[in-house]
Amino acid sequence: MVLKDIHVRNARPKTKIYRLFDGGGLYLEISPRGGKYWRYKYRFAGKEKRLALGIYPDLSLAEARELHAQARKALAKGEDPSAIKREAARQIKLKSDNTFETIAREWHQNNIEKWTPKHGAKVLRRLEVDIFQSLGPRPIAEIPSSEMLAAIRKIEKRGALDIAHRVLQSCGQIFAYAIITDRAERNPTIALRGALKPVLKKHHAYLKAEDLPEFLSKLKNYDGDLQTQLAVRLLLLTFVRTGELRGAKWEEIKFDAAEWRIPAERMKMRDPHIVPLSAQAISVLREMQARTSNNEYVFPNQQKPTGCMSENTMLYALYRMGYHSRATGHGFRSTASTILNEHDFLPDVIERQLAHGDRNEVRAAYNHAQYLKERRKMMQWWADYLDGIAPKK
Repeated sequence: MVLKDIHVRNARPKTKIYRLFDGGGLYLEISPRGGKYWRYKYRFAGKEKRLALGIYPDLSLAEARELHAQARKALAKGEDPSAIKREAARQIKLKSDNTFETIAREWHQNNIEKWTPKHGAKVLRRLEVDIFQSLGPRPIAEIPSSEMLAAIRKIEKRGALDIAHRVLQSCGQIFAYAIITDRAERNPTIALRGALKPVLKKHHAYLKAEDLPEFLSKLKNYDGDLQTQLAVRLLLLTFVRTGELRGAKWEEIKFDAAEWRIPAERMKMRDPHIVPLSAQAISVLREMQARTSNNEYVFPNQQKPTGCMSENTMLYALYRMGYHSRATGHGFRSTASTILNEHDFLPDVIERQLAHGDRNEVRAAYNHAQYLKERRKMMQWWADYLDGIAPKK
């Protein structure tokens, strides 16, 4: 009997399962609850098998016949239709499990310990804001360079060139991770090298050697809070990053060894760092010790005693001294580096004291104490140099 639409539509449930056959192994199975299921009965490798094709009325008679014909063609080629269906389902699940967003979040979690919490949050936030909406649901293996470029161009069009480059870099690392974990075969970001507008880097404003005497005079006569004045002076003496100084804790200061040992989790490159303390730096710290030794932080937040000095305190102090757009706390690093290089200190010694990253991770794990003897001499020379050029009145 060849089925017609009316037969399928009018089939009513009975007390037991029964079947309406269409020919060639295709039939409609009606359950006692009224469910109607298309099945294909066939033999493969000497065994009787059944293939579920779909449910009526979601799958019509004509559609069931089309799937039945495809299954019979596969069987004629020596392929098992059930195995083909399982593989298709596996591929669908694989694609849903291997979306760009899923793998990006996995990559982010695997790298979180290498980053500071602030940087890690920034990386994820950029992806959430700029990439996940368009590319997040896409299977990562199917994303071409053109789609990747279109997503990055949206960032570029709003003028955020630096963010566009950073996001593209993160995406490149995500694709590389997908390749390593066998979930993609190519990295579409490689073809985009040179496709974005270049970022014109704006260097932090910094003081030249000839600017320092006037600056030191203004710092000495600073009429603001003494803690802020001492923080700026210690920042100039040590030329650490402003965040490293603001978060300094008394437990990191080793007066007996004349060292400030900054733990890895507070460093940009996630490596521990030693700052040799000059006699002048020790003097500043002793003065602060008399004021804040009962606090966890060397420079506590005066509005929130449980926290450290706020992010803009030192910057606003520089503004108050008349150095708006002329100097920044971070710029002290460029000032010190330039002058120390001009006075023939070894570049490697200067770079190590600046705690610039070492691309070799194995080497980086051991270099926090590298050139320590030379750095002690250099840091004391730097402090003496500043004293030597400071106005006496």
